[in-house]
Amino acid sequence: MARKKQYKEAEVINKAMHLFWRNGYENTSMQMLEKEMGINKFSIYSSFGSKHGLFIESLKSYKAKRKVLFDKFRNATKGVEDIKQFFYDSVAVCYQPDNEKGCLLTNTYNEFSASEDDLVSKEVTDFMANLKSLFIEKLKMDPSKDEDTILKQANFLVLAKHGLAAATRVNSPKEIEDFIEMTFQNL
Repeated sequence: MARKKQYKEAEVINKAMHLFWRNGYENTSMQMLEKEMGINKFSIYSSFGSKHGLFIESLKSYKAKRKVLFDKFRNATKGVEDIKQFFYDSVAVCYQPDNEKGCLLTNTYNEFSASEDDLVSKEVTDFMANLKSLFIEKLKMDPSKDEDTILKQANFLVLAKHGLAAATRVNSPKEIEDFIEMTFQNL
């Protein structure tokens, strides 16, 4: 007879997500996960298959938690102003209680950039492609922009968003605000 789980998966995934967000995948050990999640290795392996399986679930959870932010951005109708607001909203997430600084997916993108991990690559690539397509959609709201300009600006904004995510880990709120304002000054 199978044992009944003494924990809620969503809660332990959330705890693991924060640990991965803080430390990255490689710097998070199974012992750290056991301690943070409050469950043993057997339970982790039983529920998630491996540390890697737990990491994938953590990435999915992170994306699900950002859905409200992305839905607001997707449904906005003011073009470049919406992108700027999305940058500010993304930063605000970092300052909410119990959240880490930066972006788990950007951190993962940086950590796994040379990896051949197809599962992680798919999670990150899908996220980045969605972000870029939203930037393109909002930039197209300005009829004075041609396709080439839109693509260049979308690429610029993706890189600026990566930089912003990294900057929230170490820079002051004033420096972050200045970065956002300068990013959109000539867009």
